Amino acid sequence: FQEKKIFSIYGHYPVIRAALRRKGWVEKKFHFLPKFLPNVDDDSAGVTECKRAEGKEGQETALEKTDDIHDVMSRLVKNEMPYFLWTIKRDVIDYHSLNCDQVLNHFGKTASFTTKIGLCVNMRNLPWYVQANPDSFFPRCYGLCTESEKQEFLDDFRRTVASSVLKWVVSHQKSCSGSGPGGSGPGSRKGPENAESKPTGLPGELVDTACKACQAYLGQREHRDIDGSRDAGRGLTEDEWKDLTQQYYSLVHGDAFISNSRNHFSQCQALLNKITSVNPQTEIDGLRNIWIIKPAAKSRGRDIVCMNRVEDILELVAADRPSARDNKWVAQKYIETPLLIYDTKFDIRQWFLVTDWNPLTVWFYKESYLRFSTRRFSLDNLDSAIHLCNNSVQRRLRNEEDRSPRLPCHNTWTSTRFRQYLQKRGRGAVWADVIYPSMKRAIANTMKVAQDHVEPRKNSFELYGADFVLGRDFQPWLIEINSSPAMHASTPVTAQLCAQVQEDTIKVVLDRKVDRNCDTGNFELLWRQPSVELPPFHGSDLCVEGVSVRPARKQMPPIPSSNFPSALGDIRPLTARCPSAVP
Repeated sequence: FQEKKIFSIYGHYPVIRAALRRKGWVEKKFHFLPKFLPNVDDDSAGVTECKRAEGKEGQETALEKTDDIHDVMSRLVKNEMPYFLWTIKRDVIDYHSLNCDQVLNHFGKTASFTTKIGLCVNMRNLPWYVQANPDSFFPRCYGLCTESEKQEFLDDFRRTVASSVLKWVVSHQKSCSGSGPGGSGPGSRKGPENAESKPTGLPGELVDTACKACQAYLGQREHRDIDGSRDAGRGLTEDEWKDLTQQYYSLVHGDAFISNSRNHFSQCQALLNKITSVNPQTEIDGLRNIWIIKPAAKSRGRDIVCMNRVEDILELVAADRPSARDNKWVAQKYIETPLLIYDTKFDIRQWFLVTDWNPLTVWFYKESYLRFSTRRFSLDNLDSAIHLCNNSVQRRLRNEEDRSPRLPCHNTWTSTRFRQYLQKRGRGAVWADVIYPSMKRAIANTMKVAQDHVEPRKNSFELYGADFVLGRDFQPWLIEINSSPAMHASTPVTAQLCAQVQEDTIKVVLDRKVDRNCDTGNFELLWRQPSVELPPFHGSDLCVEGVSVRPARKQMPPIPSSNFPSALGDIRPLTARCPSAVP
């Protein structure tokens, strides 16, 4: 009791329980009904998950009744205060009633980076905190809650339409220079649809209009439009945008082609080079202008859809009540050119640990794991089963028959296995030189932005799970960050890694309090904010010197006398010393 080694766990965390017991900690069982907030979601929490955890916890309790020593010890501390608490989510307990020496595995007010809308808003503020461009690692994202935000999204969608027309021209000439006018251009990959009717020829004016829109965009980036009106900065009128968008739909879906597109090749190539120099997301934009539409406060892939028509996106958003929290949407540019393994999309789940927000202290886990889709990748089909790699989505699906048999049946790889895959293809250095350091920079920058928004309780810590998608150039793109990441052994890979990351978390959080040089497992210190030293202050012996001035006396009639007192008789020197500024 004197060592304060009493802990409580709410949720299915047998690894945490075993690790603490090995270190001499005694468990105090929870004996209350925790409160849940059904509208607050994270990667593994929520009403359904909590109920599942309750059931598993009850099974563990029944089994432990036969474990005499631990059961006896638990009864001995039933009236004691636990000094270490590990829960599914922060709201299980009264966060603000904890004593300062109680350790909790959650911080307060983390929605600024653990919700989709919070991360979307915070990334826009990144340049104010660090010298980094969020567009270089976070696909651009828009909240669709207000009319101004919808307009920003609409402007972006239209700009992407214009640049995609230019990409079509360039790609068509590079890959299909020997084919006829209809050809098998970059947008015409739907054989059955193209077979039904002959593609329609679009006039070259379409390219001229797209070039005009792109030139206006470049003018905005170079601030040449600073004295013009907002409408003038857009370059095209509303009707021109609508016509361009409809013709673009026909072009990229294979229903049309551009006549004499070779005449515009040089101009389109030059403009694309300029756009690429100012927009680092030009490559991931692809040709289809696909956006992933997400509920702002939900998790685990729920209600996420991929869409490529702006009118359908705005209609979906308008159908919801704007006052309801769950009905707020964010639109994020979909990565149309992801790195594929055997023609299959995957993402990377990367753990990191925050042990303090003031000074900000972040630990990065050296191991991560890949999650594969059950379907082969295709942009012709926007089904979530193809484009979302969340385990909560994929676990309900069977692996497609024509998917490569070289992929694991449980759809997960360790990062070590991925490095071996890269090594066999002659790209073994990519992980250490590009992928791993870029993920570290993305997490460090994101945490620096969020620092001012989080409640920096001492003796708290939190483990997070970040999801990344790699581009074809191996550049990682941060998609989202999850609080309370799922730790159950859903596959052989997660059974191994999730157990190890929990044990290593205990090493960092508890063992380092006793020994700063202890083993921290696979965690490495990513960032510790330098302590700000106060400027040296030497107290001065302040002294005020002067003379006291008495108020003038009421003048009396002059008395004839020659014995006047000296004029200085009413002035007495005064010296007042202040106490030293330094005690």
